[in-house]
Amino acid sequence: MTKMKFLTAGESHGRALSCIIDGIPSNLALSADDINKDLTRRQKGFGRGGRMKIESDCAQILSGVRHGKTLGSPISLLIENRDWANWEIIMNPEAGAIQETPLLSQPTPPDPRSMPVTRPRPGHADLSGALKYNHRDLRNVLERSSARETAARVAAGAVAKKFLSEFDIQIISYVTEIGGVKQNTEQRTQSTDFKTLQSLFKKAERSLVRCPDEKTEDKMIAKIKTAIIKGDTLGGVFEVAVLGVPAGLGSYSQWDRKLEAKLSYAIMGIQAIKGVEIGLGFEMAGSFGSEVMDEIYYRRVTARPASGAFYRKTNNAGGIEGGMSNGMPIIIRAAMKPIPTLKTPLSSIDINTKKKFLAAYERSDTCAVPAASVIGEAVTALVIADCFLDKFGGDSMEEIRRNYSGYLKQIREF
Repeated sequence: MTKMKFLTAGESHGRALSCIIDGIPSNLALSADDINKDLTRRQKGFGRGGRMKIESDCAQILSGVRHGKTLGSPISLLIENRDWANWEIIMNPEAGAIQETPLLSQPTPPDPRSMPVTRPRPGHADLSGALKYNHRDLRNVLERSSARETAARVAAGAVAKKFLSEFDIQIISYVTEIGGVKQNTEQRTQSTDFKTLQSLFKKAERSLVRCPDEKTEDKMIAKIKTAIIKGDTLGGVFEVAVLGVPAGLGSYSQWDRKLEAKLSYAIMGIQAIKGVEIGLGFEMAGSFGSEVMDEIYYRRVTARPASGAFYRKTNNAGGIEGGMSNGMPIIIRAAMKPIPTLKTPLSSIDINTKKKFLAAYERSDTCAVPAASVIGEAVTALVIADCFLDKFGGDSMEEIRRNYSGYLKQIREF
């Protein structure tokens, strides 16, 4: 990211998560409520674990905002972990926080959570992280690699969303597959119609698994219930759509400025994501070019469409051509693997004794695909906001609006 940067910090059972966002212009109206509504959405979804019953994520704005308006200086956010009270001794940053229990007539047994975690979970960061950072206690790895960190990214993404909303850009998501149960392929969303996409989003918001199709939703919930009984987990697929984005974000001039490259990088940075495609993606590989290229049309306009007077009747490219947005809705699809923390754990090796054991178990979800879709919205918003600032950048909202208005006039008259 070039114009806007963010950094998160914090452990899963630490005192809090924090985030610093730099590059948001001045005079953007922003409140904690703008952030908290997405934090609440992230915590929902059938198949979530016990942690969601403990936490009720709320962001505190510590800097960069005064009297409801951004200052143009770095914005710092804090999300307290309510579960910290149960982990304060175990996760205390000070040396010597865990003391031996004084000799008593009936000594208190040590908290088993204070013992080093030495059995890595297959599919998790545990073993590779221990080897990389030379940790003998896997808790030093799993606390930061946990998807709990994504709460901070969702908070940062909510700020980016608020910025983009000032320019009528909306970012939405929905789940299309869980555990092999797929939404009807006829409802795939290479749509050019904003109303169709917004309708899917509204239906997804009412769904326990964020699926816009009720029949598919019932099948997904049944599959998750089966996984719960088995002590297993499920992955799936979600889609993110960006509506109202203007043509011309990104660039063809360098590989690392291409919009789909930036978006893929951000989506793949979400825990457990193993695949990303734009538009038809892999489906294009088995088609003739004449079947999948989006033909271009022209009509005179007086309004301010994102692509000017040029338009397409199909959107197989997913709104991106040659590394740049083309004015159509941007469609991103991501595949999430099953969560590697299993109640019925898989075989592993103790890193100290080198003996075979069952992997350690940490409280976890059965299915987090619905939550991942909300996280997908957040990281997409961060990329789109950064690219928007790169093209229309200024230090205040007023300056950016002037720049953007001039560009829309330019492409309308092109």
